Amino acid sequence: MPSTETGVTRGKLAGWLVLVGILTTLGYGGRLSSGPPPKNALYRYDLAAGTLLLELLVLVAVLLIARGVSREALGLRRPESWWYAARLAAGLLVALLIFEQLLEAVLHAAREQGLEPTRWEPSHATAFAVNAVVVVCVAPFVEELTFRGLGMAVLSIYGPVLAVVGSAIAFAAAHGLVEGFPALLVFGIAIAYLRLRTKSVYPGMLFHATFNAFALGVSFLR
Repeated sequence: MPSTETGVTRGKLAGWLVLVGILTTLGYGGRLSSGPPPKNALYRYDLAAGTLLLELLVLVAVLLIARGVSREALGLRRPESWWYAARLAAGLLVALLIFEQLLEAVLHAAREQGLEPTRWEPSHATAFAVNAVVVVCVAPFVEELTFRGLGMAVLSIYGPVLAVVGSAIAFAAAHGLVEGFPALLVFGIAIAYLRLRTKSVYPGMLFHATFNAFALGVSFLR
């Protein structure tokens, strides 16, 4: 239920749902209008610039919607035990990496995003590094605040199960992928479970960043 103590209200939930709706519309609308993603997109500066701009705009929107919501409700607190968080995250990460690699062989989510380079090109190393920073550092920070921070806080009005599943569905939909939707959904559930158990978004941020870094590295081996 809404709580004056945490600052979570149905108005905050409505604002978050509008934000998710905008991101989902932009994601699927852009994919339908532009067609297949360009090959070797990670070697392009415009991808990094566009992604960074979008992430910054989303961050501003999240901060505006979250005004008045307590830090505890948003998960902006240290986990009760970093050791427990690390063990849980490690187990989830191994299971998720295995699942994602098996699923990638069938659905090719990385290719659908344009994040699977055909080969290493040293001449584009700087552009790749810039994109890697955005994908590994910026995106996990903003997305965890958006979906596991604010998202789970406002959805918790209806209980923890809906908070986990609902935030995962929103996370997957906001990426605008078709083949990649199942993988993103499972990822969202895993990281939302981590947030639920640790009561903190910080382990999820590290989890998300580690996963993205590993995925970038593995993309060159396919």
